[in-house]
Order: sequence, then C-alpha cells, then structure tokens
Amino acid sequence: MKLSESVKPISYLKAHASEMLRDLSNNQKTMVITQNGEAKAVLQDIKSYEEMQASLALLKMLSMSSKSKDQKKYKTIENSFSDIRNRIEKN
Repeated sequence: MKLSESVKPISYLKAHASEMLRDLSNNQKTMVITQNGEAKAVLQDIKSYEEMQASLALLKMLSMSSKSKDQKKYKTIENSFSDIRNRIEKN
C-alpha cells in the first residue's frame, strides 16, 4: 500500500464517503484522514481490522507467555497432562 495514495483530507471523506467505503471494502485498503494537514484518523475495512485485532491478540499472548516463562510461572507438560487426567477422573 502506498501511503501517498491513501491520505485524504476530511473534506474528501465528507464528499465521497460511500465511494471510499466501497473502495476500502473491495480492496482491503486503509486510509489516513487528515484535518488541517495533520493525520487525525485511520479508516480501514472491517476484514483488515479484524485480522489486525487477531494478530495483536496473538502477540499479546506470546508476550505474556514469554514473561511467564522468564518468571518461571509455568507447569511442565507432564504436570499439565496429569492435572487434566485428574480432572477427567473426578467427573
């Protein structure tokens, strides 16, 4: 994505909202909206947004996992499976 092609002033958004939404949806684009020459907002199609949110969630889980490992707050695989077996046997 070329950022230079994806920067639009808010006046353009106001005048071409449905056209921009159609373009975003069809091409999975992200647009930067400016006001008084400054970037103020990002307009993105829903699929790209959902993919970005899923990626961020995975990165957060990896970060938390790494932190737990560094703090030695984890169970061995043997202990984990043993706990699972015990829970199953109780039911």
